[in-house]
Amino acid sequence: MPFYLFKHPDFEKVIEVFQNMKDEHVYVDPNGIEWNRIFTAPNAAVDTKIDATSSEDFVNKTRGKGMTMGQLWDESKTASEKRKKILGKDPIREKHFKKYSKKRKGMKHKEDPSLGS
Repeated sequence: MPFYLFKHPDFEKVIEVFQNMKDEHVYVDPNGIEWNRIFTAPNAAVDTKIDATSSEDFVNKTRGKGMTMGQLWDESKTASEKRKKILGKDPIREKHFKKYSKKRKGMKHKEDPSLGS
């Protein structure tokens, strides 16, 4: 249940009133004076920006969001492009290609830039 702000109609006094979201948001003080409600922007934050250089940040910001595998791959690709733009290369992608090649006895990944077109 959130707090709602009310301002006295004659004075500059503002108070917070704890009300249920489904309640009618009206405040009448003990003297019978109805206070005016003050509407404010909600303090909501959406974690849409992911630090491309932090794998921990990627996990924390995508875990539990109900994303499909395709959406996760898209986020991963976006992070890879950001790393390449920032660092001039993508060290995580390069590490993946090296690991891929080692596991397959030297065979290169089809997207490995060291293959040469």
